[in-house]
Amino acid sequence: MPPLPLQSDWAFVIGNLDLLLVGTGVTVALTATSILLGFLLGFPAGAVEVYGRGPLKRAVETAGVVLRGTPLLVIIILLFFGLSVSSSAFVTATIALGLRSAAYQSQIFRGALQSVDEGQLEAARAVGMGRLQAIRSVVVPQALRRSVPGFQNEFTIVLKDTSIAIVIGLGELLTIGQNLYQGGQSTAALEIFLTVSLIYFVLTFVTNRSLDYVDDHFSIPGGERA
Repeated sequence: MPPLPLQSDWAFVIGNLDLLLVGTGVTVALTATSILLGFLLGFPAGAVEVYGRGPLKRAVETAGVVLRGTPLLVIIILLFFGLSVSSSAFVTATIALGLRSAAYQSQIFRGALQSVDEGQLEAARAVGMGRLQAIRSVVVPQALRRSVPGFQNEFTIVLKDTSIAIVIGLGELLTIGQNLYQGGQSTAALEIFLTVSLIYFVLTFVTNRSLDYVDDHFSIPGGERA
């Protein structure tokens, strides 16, 4: 079948927009689950790096260095094809992105925890709080607020990194775009990937503006940022 005329390429994209939106949904879901896993692992890891000691602290620091120093593409291929941690591409991609994000979020939270003046912890201890209670009630709330700018950057990175899941066949946005290109008409390549790029831009823009609002709303007046 000969290629369709150039003017029909945008019509081809519009006609398959529903598939791209399905891929967008997968991308958003993958971003959310990966960021959540990264937070659940990264915040405790950051706290251990600040307040921990001994073998646990060294183990957490070493794991962070390894994960930050290994390309995400290698991690996701290793988990899916090498270790076969799950037969689900979505679960494997979530674990890979979540572990990598945890390594970076731990540094965001480590810096935020260290930015809270030590005198506040001492003052809380002086009025009768235990160490853990003082950290939980005085330090952590301030650290979470101060970590928003760094978390915003990490959220954007994870959102864009979801495209790497194309290597294990997950039906996220970029994979759907590639499948449309390979299974449709070659002359629509530019239009397809321009549309994919636009969707990524919209997702990134909306995310950044939303987190800007969160940062402004919860910022500490006169406080230093992490």
